[in-house]
Amino acid sequence: MRSGIPLWAILAKDLRAYYLKPPNISWGLLFPLLWAGMFFIRSGSGMESIPELLPGVIAVSILFGTTSLLSVTVTFEKKGRSFERLLLAPIRLELLMLAKTAGAILFGIANALLPMAIAAFVADLSGIRWGILAAAIVLIAVASTFLGLFIAVSVSEVFEAQTFSNFFRFPMLFLCGLFFPISVLPLWLRPVSYALPLTYGADLLHEAVQGTGVLPLPLDFGVLLVFCALLFGISLLGVRRRWIT
Repeated sequence: MRSGIPLWAILAKDLRAYYLKPPNISWGLLFPLLWAGMFFIRSGSGMESIPELLPGVIAVSILFGTTSLLSVTVTFEKKGRSFERLLLAPIRLELLMLAKTAGAILFGIANALLPMAIAAFVADLSGIRWGILAAAIVLIAVASTFLGLFIAVSVSEVFEAQTFSNFFRFPMLFLCGLFFPISVLPLWLRPVSYALPLTYGADLLHEAVQGTGVLPLPLDFGVLLVFCALLFGISLLGVRRRWIT
């Protein structure tokens, strides 16, 4: 219980200080909506295309929202040296970094609810498997947040974090089966697709919304959990190597 007090204090401070920063609004909210509008207009197939586009829009909203938030919170605090002071707090590093990432995870989940709410007003979503969808959203938010944490602890400036983030984000948009099947990619690109966490999250979303997933559900969930643990562990190693040892 005592460890929960500093954790909540860190989370509440990040909520107040960073959630409405311009990078979060532009990359975390506006970009996914504009991206969805572009695909909707391009498809030209009317309201019936919304369920087909919804998995991709949800994934993009989560990915850009979480990574943008972490690049702001951690990078700003590193530049102002408040991150170093935070590391002196009398709590374990693992719990400290979970507190720093909890806000981004919640932000990513909230971002996923926005396109779902819009789609619910204009399309029939009665066929959605809500349990799989909820689990997929949470796991994608966690994996994307830990990817953002890895990026944030690896750079010094916010613009570097955004650039480095795009190095991962934009290839994932086109290689993870979000808007077209991996089977249409060249054979030499498919191994790259299956080495990216969002591939398995996108497969879960397609299965939940349309029943068109191509991989076994245990594989999707298991690989996403492995990516979450791996990204978080690598980030902790980076923090220890750079600031603690």
